[in-house]
Amino acid sequence: MATWKTRGLRGSTLEDLINHTNEQYRNQKLALIQKIPTPIKPIEMEKTSRRITLAYFEQKSTVDYIGNVQGIPVCFDAKESAVDTFPLQNIHSHQIAFMQEWEEQGGIAFILLYYTHRNEVYYIPFRDIQRFWQRSQEGGRKSFRFEEINPSYQVELKSGVYIQYLEAIQKDLDEQEA
Repeated sequence: MATWKTRGLRGSTLEDLINHTNEQYRNQKLALIQKIPTPIKPIEMEKTSRRITLAYFEQKSTVDYIGNVQGIPVCFDAKESAVDTFPLQNIHSHQIAFMQEWEEQGGIAFILLYYTHRNEVYYIPFRDIQRFWQRSQEGGRKSFRFEEINPSYQVELKSGVYIQYLEAIQKDLDEQEA
């Protein structure tokens, strides 16, 4: 008898799955999280379809998602890596500054990192991102390795609510209070 093997997140981007999850969280009245579009300035457009053919970024973006989880302000970025080493150049200094300011205002900031070759998603709390970032600014590694992230922050991939990150937010909050 043939057994079914998962094909992982193939055919779907991480952001598509997060958007679906956010829709489910909203329907269940658990959270209201919105994708933040990157502001662009159109330069050229096709006359007939009015489709933008050339544009530039109007300003630096902050993070991919902002919202509220039962009274807690939340912001996060979605990242992917095809290898076990994640280059910090994929996180910009203005994003680090924004996430730091967000947490200083009582919110929670994090990254959801999808390791495509492992088919695993991890919640990386801002305090860990900040530690990796600071190390790189002081002349240390310009990346972090898979072995450096907390394995207990692996996010389950399930049907219905695909990227269940609310449990990781609760774990992050509990650890901050300890």
